[in-house]
Amino acid sequence: MNDLDTCLRCRHALRDHEAGRHLCNLCEDRTAAHLGAIPGLFERLDQHLARGSSSGPAVSGSKTAPAPLRIGILDMQTERGPILAPLETWVRDWEEAGYAEVNEAGTANDRVGHACRTLRFNLARATAEHPAVDEMAEEVASIWRTLSRIITGETAPRRIAVTCPCQQTLRITLDVRGVTCPACQAEYGHSEVLRLPLAQRRAAA
Repeated sequence: MNDLDTCLRCRHALRDHEAGRHLCNLCEDRTAAHLGAIPGLFERLDQHLARGSSSGPAVSGSKTAPAPLRIGILDMQTERGPILAPLETWVRDWEEAGYAEVNEAGTANDRVGHACRTLRFNLARATAEHPAVDEMAEEVASIWRTLSRIITGETAPRRIAVTCPCQQTLRITLDVRGVTCPACQAEYGHSEVLRLPLAQRRAAA
């Protein structure tokens, strides 16, 4: 049970009906949406394997030599890659508690789909009982962002440097949900960290 009165993910105060939970309703719903979207995004990675490929369908009968594959995306589609492996690690966490079962049969697409459905099915229980559900939500969000940027071609959000009152520089993005200063351990929510002053640029030597 969460003994704090804040969401472990966004650090916003929990409302009365959220008392005792580890995540607020908004963070739970956002995580559920990410888990619902990941399988479809993962399946579309095939369309981006070739360098310079677009999201359109491949044209058969081409007389040109096949484009070299993008190794990073190929790695994402493997059993031990940065998509399937962490998802199934969280499923195994629930499997040990008797609430889930890892599916090691079928294609990578099948396994990603099964893992996401399992995590989504257990999400409500996790927000109330799992002390590391915020870590799972962050990892799921990171997977969703990675896949989304590949599929849509979006670049990573620009980072800016702000200064904590303890003079520690924090590098954040405009969509950051919250951050903890590594120097003084001060915790900032989204609006609070965006109000911190911009860090001064160091003069060139």
